[in-house]
Amino acid sequence: MARSLNDWLWQHEFWLPPGITWEDMEESEDVHYPQPHDLLLSIPFALILVVIRCAFERAIALPLSSKLGVRDKHRPKAQPNPMLETFYSTCGKNPEEGELISLAKQCDLPVRKVERWFRRRRNTDRPSLSKKFCEACWRFTFYFISFFTGLAVLYDKPWLWDHRECWTGYPQQPLQPSLFWYYLLELSFYWSLVFTLPFDVKRKDFKEQIVHHAATIFLISFSYCANYIRIGTLVMVIHDASDCFLEPTKIFNYMKWKKTCDSLFMIFSAVFLISRLVIFPYTVLYNTYYYSMEIFQPFFGYYFMNALLITLQLLHVFWSCLIIHMVYKFILQGTMEKDMRSDTEESDKDEEREKMSEKEKNGITYFSNATSNNYIQRNESEPLNNRNHLTNGHVKER
Repeated sequence: MARSLNDWLWQHEFWLPPGITWEDMEESEDVHYPQPHDLLLSIPFALILVVIRCAFERAIALPLSSKLGVRDKHRPKAQPNPMLETFYSTCGKNPEEGELISLAKQCDLPVRKVERWFRRRRNTDRPSLSKKFCEACWRFTFYFISFFTGLAVLYDKPWLWDHRECWTGYPQQPLQPSLFWYYLLELSFYWSLVFTLPFDVKRKDFKEQIVHHAATIFLISFSYCANYIRIGTLVMVIHDASDCFLEPTKIFNYMKWKKTCDSLFMIFSAVFLISRLVIFPYTVLYNTYYYSMEIFQPFFGYYFMNALLITLQLLHVFWSCLIIHMVYKFILQGTMEKDMRSDTEESDKDEEREKMSEKEKNGITYFSNATSNNYIQRNESEPLNNRNHLTNGHVKER
């Protein structure tokens, strides 16, 4: 059964244009073509990248974060409570009002304290600023190396300058060693991202990131098996171009270098919108959809390849909308809005409200000034020397 499935999967009608069979793709001593089993090397290489990443973050990125003044926010820890911890790990991190009341009765605690416990427990699980910094440093290092590796590999290739050259002699285009290692580097990196998904910072577009990684892995793998190597290299270089600016933007944001962060964000926005909404559709989508038809007739691989590329383009449009919205806010407000893809942390306003309510119980109310962080005491007009403060915190008038 396994052999029948393997024979069905590798039918030349799926992978090669009409009139071409696997016999036409046989290798010789001087000519080498992409072989599907080569892709298996990406798994051990991905594991090696994970190990390199762990060593890089611990030995380089983490000490660098301390030297650059990246400080983790102090978060009060939740008091140990087995019953609440069990609910948190099994039922959910955000209990509803009825569940809060029930838990408060079971633990013999006020509802407010139970609500505070869940908030602090959630904040404990949120990634620290140093973790975000280390992750951004690793990705910037890789994208920087990958982008310039791609340029070094492609600068003398004719299809970088004349896109019709992507199809000259297709599919019998020999595989050059530099292209093989470039492909292996990119595919291994995206596999490593999949392996570390449970441990990486989860952002608002977590589901879109999973779709992106899956589409990218499928795209790289299929383009290698079907010898869409030339188109694949263009896709990878275009994607790495904007990512080289995204990660340092995050790094400077964590360092609180506002002006540098804002400047890099505007550069990143321009590069992203131009590369993903202009260059990618013309260089890749138009190329695969129209120029390839000058060489061969449509087949399954043609439709599947274009479907994956269109999926990527839809993700480009999704992220472009977020970026355009942030640029619009930047123009109106003069400062960059918080990264819309970042994980949103609990606000400290709840803690402030609790402190205010506790002070109100003692007869003191504070009002927040809209233009400053100072607080005005409601009863400050009364002279303090006309009141005696008792040990229990109450006030007795003379």
